[in-house]
Amino acid sequence: MSAEITGVTANSPAARHGIKKGDILVSINGHRITDVLDYMYYSSENTVTLLLERDNKHLMLKIRKSEYDDLGLEFNTFLMDKKQSCCNKCVFCFIDQMPKGMRKTLYFKDDDARLSFLQGNYVTLTNLKQEDIDRIIEMKLNINISVHTTNPELRCRMMNNRFAGEKIDYLRQLADAGISMNCQIVLCPGLNDGDELRRTLTDLGNLMPNISSVAIVPVGLTKFREGLYPLTMFDKEGAGRTIDIIEGFQKEFLGKYGTRLVFPSDEFYLKAERPLPEADFYEEYPQYENGVGMMRSLYDEFFEALETAECEDINRDISIATGAAAFDMISELAHAAEEKFGIRCRVYKIINHFFGETITVAGLLTAQDIISQLKDKELGTELLLSRSMIIHDGDLFLDDYTISDTEKMLGVKLRFAENDGGSLLDAILGR
Repeated sequence: MSAEITGVTANSPAARHGIKKGDILVSINGHRITDVLDYMYYSSENTVTLLLERDNKHLMLKIRKSEYDDLGLEFNTFLMDKKQSCCNKCVFCFIDQMPKGMRKTLYFKDDDARLSFLQGNYVTLTNLKQEDIDRIIEMKLNINISVHTTNPELRCRMMNNRFAGEKIDYLRQLADAGISMNCQIVLCPGLNDGDELRRTLTDLGNLMPNISSVAIVPVGLTKFREGLYPLTMFDKEGAGRTIDIIEGFQKEFLGKYGTRLVFPSDEFYLKAERPLPEADFYEEYPQYENGVGMMRSLYDEFFEALETAECEDINRDISIATGAAAFDMISELAHAAEEKFGIRCRVYKIINHFFGETITVAGLLTAQDIISQLKDKELGTELLLSRSMIIHDGDLFLDDYTISDTEKMLGVKLRFAENDGGSLLDAILGR
């Protein structure tokens, strides 16, 4: 396979050697280029020899550059290839639980290992073949894996993919080759919890030291599950039992390997009505993006920032809207800011009617729910929202309302805070 060059960065090594838009990149140092991983890996050396095709003729160029400097070639897509979609039909898949009529990109199921290396996405391994595993090992690429269970038969059933069970063997191959793996488990009551969870954690522990961390998150269920596998959510007792199992393994792993290794997401503690652990429990937050320790981190960062913030003469009358999961904590933080600075900061809990009341995180709130529940409320001069509610690098909520649409309907300016305590305090103070 080869890739057409769609652009050349000005003053780059490629530009200085006369490479042009429309040239075809065939190989680097004798290695055929199939996608961005090949391009990045084989072009990282100080001296690279490119085989190009121009006007149906081959052209060989030797380029000297600093190690890891980019050649400056641009391609039609970031991956130099189409993004790989998921070939599973997981019983817990959130995308299958979304209503019809939303934008097409929200329904795309990504399961592309290349995005695991480049952007931290989690993959199930079912798209990979042995040659893909061999390439990962050759390139020494760390990978994020959605494991869910190490029971082959159960994995096939949960993913509705007859090959899902045998792909578990890739975990052993990667571990034996020294590849570091972050893992995640979506836990479904009655399927992969209890003894099945014990089996999975035992198997992952046997792959140490090459399992870096394991996140365990409860299944999320929307109101749009008609015709799908009958799943239930964790209740208080079930969440508590799960925490107890995980903490038992944490104690064992901490003694054996010096790390707790496996971490329940914040939602388990909220469901079990147990206090969040302290910061050192999370060991530098390796699974932060999976909602593991996110609330503890936000809480601690906020009060650290509040302690050092200067007591300025601030005249602020604002509101915050958040999901049910974080409402109590955000209310406590807002009250602390009010006490220190003499400002007014209301906090409103938004119930997720769009996806269903069982969905409680702020990142899955829609503008429709925010507008309908706040249109008659006192909001002050600004309404603070989490940046996670907005599509990445855009200005759209999940339901395609724009920021300006929402401001007009509510009659208030929106301000967005990043998901850290310092940013939240800055937003509250209008910085």
